Amino acid sequence: MTVLAGESSGLTTGADAIGARPAENRLRRLDFGEVLQKAMLAAGPPLLFGLRLWASVSLALYIAFWLQLDNPYWAGTTAAIVCQPQLGASLRKGWFRMVGTLTGAVMSVVLVAAFPQDRVLFLGGLMLWSAACAFVATILRNFASYAAALAGYTVAIVAGDLLGATGGIDANAAFLLVVSRASEICLGIVCAGVIVAGSDLGGARRQLAVRFAGLSTRITAGLVDAFMMTGQDLAGVQTVRRELLRRVIGLDPVIDETLGESAQLRYHSPVLQSAVDGLFVALAGSRMVADHLVSAAGRHLRAATVPIINSIPPELRSAGLPGSPARWMADPIAVQRLCETAARRSSELSTTTPSLRLLADKTAEAFVGIAQALSGLALLVDPARPIPYRGSKQVRVSEWLPAFVSAGRAFVVIGAVALFWAVTGWPGGSGAITYAAIVVLLLGPRADAAYATALIFIAGVVLCLVLVATVEFAVLPDLGTESFAGFSLVIGLCLIPIGAMLAQARQPWQVGLFTGMTITFMPLLSPTNPMNYNSLIYYNSAMALLTGATVAALSFRLIPPPSPEFRTRRLLAVTLRDVRRLAGGLGYRNWDGRIQGRLVAMPDTATLLQRAQLLAAFSVGREIIHLRDGARRFDPCLGGDDLVTRVEAAFTALAHGASGIAIARLADLDAALAATVGGWTAETTLRTRAGILALTATLAEHVAFFDAGGSDEVH
Repeated sequence: MTVLAGESSGLTTGADAIGARPAENRLRRLDFGEVLQKAMLAAGPPLLFGLRLWASVSLALYIAFWLQLDNPYWAGTTAAIVCQPQLGASLRKGWFRMVGTLTGAVMSVVLVAAFPQDRVLFLGGLMLWSAACAFVATILRNFASYAAALAGYTVAIVAGDLLGATGGIDANAAFLLVVSRASEICLGIVCAGVIVAGSDLGGARRQLAVRFAGLSTRITAGLVDAFMMTGQDLAGVQTVRRELLRRVIGLDPVIDETLGESAQLRYHSPVLQSAVDGLFVALAGSRMVADHLVSAAGRHLRAATVPIINSIPPELRSAGLPGSPARWMADPIAVQRLCETAARRSSELSTTTPSLRLLADKTAEAFVGIAQALSGLALLVDPARPIPYRGSKQVRVSEWLPAFVSAGRAFVVIGAVALFWAVTGWPGGSGAITYAAIVVLLLGPRADAAYATALIFIAGVVLCLVLVATVEFAVLPDLGTESFAGFSLVIGLCLIPIGAMLAQARQPWQVGLFTGMTITFMPLLSPTNPMNYNSLIYYNSAMALLTGATVAALSFRLIPPPSPEFRTRRLLAVTLRDVRRLAGGLGYRNWDGRIQGRLVAMPDTATLLQRAQLLAAFSVGREIIHLRDGARRFDPCLGGDDLVTRVEAAFTALAHGASGIAIARLADLDAALAATVGGWTAETTLRTRAGILALTATLAEHVAFFDAGGSDEVH
């Protein structure tokens, strides 16, 4: 019976298995269909960009051939460079490329007019101009930096044609040549802009709005959670806060890309800059609240902080709930009013101790920053809303040393290639100067990543050399057609895959490799009407390109930029110097903008602690300004003169790098203020004591940073 039961059971199991196979096969087919559908959806955007790249280049070449321009490949090259996976980036890059091209074209005419028939002085002027452009390109950021670099190597491009193979300047042809090159480049910009704008609706504006909403809600939620936090939660909160600081810093390139999609956003770009500044202020305020609540002075204040929590509207207290960013995006003006209400209520709260006054004021400060950020969010999600103010765009220079290094490198590289050309008489020397200028000016602002990017770029050039040689000497001659449609189809078989791989590239080496192939394909192919299959010209062009790019790459090794670690230490050192100068009584014009610019300029390799130290310096500077101004407002009859003296004595110790002495003197000042009795000065006294408490807490937390290199003698 057991055997029969086992056999019966086995037969049943086998039948079930046989019956289950069709269902299993259907499930496998369903899984394969889902995988295929996901793969097609993932490949769609990169393939669309490849088609867009091909269409831009083909349109630019077709119009250039129709207009019978001298070098139509410059139109195709420009279209390939300007065409970007995002609409805003493409339009923004095209606009700045046009500005840089026109600036470089004007400078070319100036140099030719200043040094006619004099190759040495002309090359000297080119070296100086390239150095100046490298300097400005390193100071500026994003596409503005690209325009400055372009203004430099546009002169090199024109010079390469003017000097020719022998180095003689044809001054009579200079103006027409400049007009021709500028026309070809502007044609490529327009063609790429038309194709990209016609095939992409753009989404950078909404993506930026999502980032603003997400950061605003996260900072607000962190501020609210701080009132329920315990000392054991501090390490986790610090990590989250420092990560939020990194994300706020990362908004800068996204904003620049978004500006390309809307003329209204470009006009009101200071509002977006002010919104980022507001996030920095909110982070500084929430940092002070959280740190004080877990300190020894703030641990017993849990019950006393209930009025501060109640002053925050319920809609803001729920900022940490899922879906909050979407709700804030739906009506940012209403949320902004709530933040302003919370700031006003917190500021107007009646408190009895400096600790509570500190918590109330810093909570108000944080909500003021959030409200400022929501102005930018409102601009992004509601274009029709009238903007009450525009403000002014500020150029924030965080550090001058990298700019001087870039300028010196550009001067030396172009001079070295020009000297080599003069000594050897190599026919491709002018082209080598052009490509050396392009690489050294474009990659110079990348600092420590410049050398690696240059090597990857050269690898892309080598691959492109093989590809173009195959197309020019094997495919096109055997094709047996001189029609533009056939030519366009051939280059499309090359550009579409390259563009698709560039669009889906995620690693830096992938971006550099496919970018090198994209921007060198047309200059190497150099299509003409009719096509000219001259192997000697191709060989000289290839050697000039490789030589110029290699010399520029070596320059990043021989004249290296300051390392990320060095730049981070220098930014912190310069900021510490400014804090001490501020404490010593020197001017503090635009303190917030100066330090916020350095926060944005911090290298990606900077540690979270180093970013926190810079944010702490930002807070200390603000407290110094507020405390000094508050002390000067006291009535001299009520001890105001003595208060100013005491404040300056504490700041003198801080200026000498003696935080311990400064903290002790501030504590004595706080004790003196605690003994002050006066009707209308009571609130001012409490706020001053709160400022002292905030300053001493920040100094104590980062005492090693603020005391670095300080003097032992303090008077």
